[in-house]
Amino acid sequence: MPIALPHHDGSGLHAPHAVSLGDTVRLRVRVPQGWGPASKVWVRSVQDGEPRYDAAIRLGSADGWDWWEAAMLVANPVTKYRFLLEVTETHDDDAAATVASGSTVGRRYWNLNAQGLFRRDVSDSADFRLTAFAPAPDWLRKGTMYQVFPDRFARSAQAGDHPTPDWAIACSWDTPVVGTGAQAPTQFYGGDLPGITGKLGHLQDLGVDILYLTPFFPARSNHRYDASTFDSVDPLLGGDQALVDLVEAAHARGIKVIGDLTANHSGDAHEWFVKALVDPGSEEAGYYYFSADHSIYESWWGVPSLPKFNWSSEALRRRFVTDDDSVVARWLKPPFNLDGWRIDVGNMTGRLGAVDLNHDVARLIADRVREINPNAALLAESTSDASPDFTGEHWQGAMTYSHLTRPLWSWLAKDAPNVNFFGSPQSGPNKIDAEDVLATHQDLAAGFSWSVRQNNMNALNTHDTARAATVMIDGGPAVGAALTFCLPGVPVMFAGDEFGLEGFNGEDSRTPMPWAESNHVLTDMRSLYANLARLRRELPPLIEGGVRWLHAEGDAMVFVRETAESSVLVFVARDTAEVVLDNSVLSNGQLEALLASPLHHSGTVSSAPAGPSGVDGVCLRAEGTSAGIWALPGMVLPTG
Repeated sequence: MPIALPHHDGSGLHAPHAVSLGDTVRLRVRVPQGWGPASKVWVRSVQDGEPRYDAAIRLGSADGWDWWEAAMLVANPVTKYRFLLEVTETHDDDAAATVASGSTVGRRYWNLNAQGLFRRDVSDSADFRLTAFAPAPDWLRKGTMYQVFPDRFARSAQAGDHPTPDWAIACSWDTPVVGTGAQAPTQFYGGDLPGITGKLGHLQDLGVDILYLTPFFPARSNHRYDASTFDSVDPLLGGDQALVDLVEAAHARGIKVIGDLTANHSGDAHEWFVKALVDPGSEEAGYYYFSADHSIYESWWGVPSLPKFNWSSEALRRRFVTDDDSVVARWLKPPFNLDGWRIDVGNMTGRLGAVDLNHDVARLIADRVREINPNAALLAESTSDASPDFTGEHWQGAMTYSHLTRPLWSWLAKDAPNVNFFGSPQSGPNKIDAEDVLATHQDLAAGFSWSVRQNNMNALNTHDTARAATVMIDGGPAVGAALTFCLPGVPVMFAGDEFGLEGFNGEDSRTPMPWAESNHVLTDMRSLYANLARLRRELPPLIEGGVRWLHAEGDAMVFVRETAESSVLVFVARDTAEVVLDNSVLSNGQLEALLASPLHHSGTVSSAPAGPSGVDGVCLRAEGTSAGIWALPGMVLPTG
């Protein structure tokens, strides 16, 4: 059965795009006429820690929906709210009272929050949110992102002049990647920044407008998360001028460039740590955590090559963030002009045992970034339940796997027993049905405001995970790609996704790009990704629209992205499936438009009238693992 339930999602159809502290805003909720109907509606907000109820008025009806609107004070920088709906056997057309009165017999009360609809009281943690923080730049939520691991992307003509460092094992471009053991971080393929510059046309052909580089600082590993300095670009990548040239060339093509910064740790060969280790009385010694006798130091996850920063040090804060030539500032300024940062393990930064300076450090970095360039982006990694750290005050969006990547892997999983499932003890993804995908997605996305949710990175896989092609059933990566481009968030390609590259863990997934070796192209998905990126640019609902789920059961899911002007419907299936949609969830005009051919498809999808006269709705059918995208008319709003 289609999902026909009261709806609000925080998007422009239901809430303002931007608010300021002290504003009184108008919030809308809509109720299917066949569901209730509601007799009274309130918005319940939490103001200064105390719940408050404001009555809504019924605006009118349109296309099978009753629309309600309430005023709410934005009393706090993060204002949480939900809706309370009263349903009675007889509809009351009068304006809503400020309090319920009279008998409660025959009345039911429902709470609607970002997680769903409940016939009981629920925690405030999943309430909708309006935030009064400075907005992220528009280009972030509108962009299509492409992640590059520089050592494995492309070698320029000058790459052969770079000597193999003493820590590395020299590899030819077709040397198999070692996914585990001591060789994994020491294989050196020699990709460099000029090599990336030479392939910007490839990115442009894919529709990419944000290039995300993993670290470019000198280090003693191929991943470079163990920086030995933050003051220069690794000469093995071409040095400082190579970064200047890359950013200038990218900007000329309309592509933004963001870097990757480890605010949680440095490498053990870092000039700061080297001095700290030999001189307990040095300023640099205060940048790290040492035991009383200076013989033991804290490190990321117990890895000794990654000593952890102590953000209690005011000197570290100056040198890393606030100085004119600090690490954060230097690369955002001329001549480098990066367009923002992705902060590595942002969830762990500033945290150790009883010490929790995480939000303090995030605020410090964010204030500095915005001071230098208000149009810069600031993302952070938080691989699990990210929402408590992502209010929008500092980090603008999360690189996380909890609410989309992990449940998609489980829904589209094949028998892949030797895959690293995000560090869990599982031998691989546990297979789940569509209803569990939706429940997980709503549960773990509920803590984000709509503005932050639009900036979260939607990735099927990254340099830190196995590849979707290794995890998923045949056709699964194409279905997953459609979801990353069509759900709220910034779609992310990891270099090689377009060629169907494989890998059982993060290290194994960092395969050199098969530029000259067509036999290494396992599945050519370039046109598929380019078409998805084009549709995202051309169809405003895929960026601006709210999201409403129409079906999630077993092998199939359907949702619609909506604005008042236009809508986009997405149908995905992991096996042969049929879904019937009727006028309980779509207008007659939308159902009629759904009978046209899809704008995009993978596998085989079709639509046809569900009954002899078409009055019973539209039947969507998938033949095996498939995805389809249709353009529909927008939401009709009440005129009264």
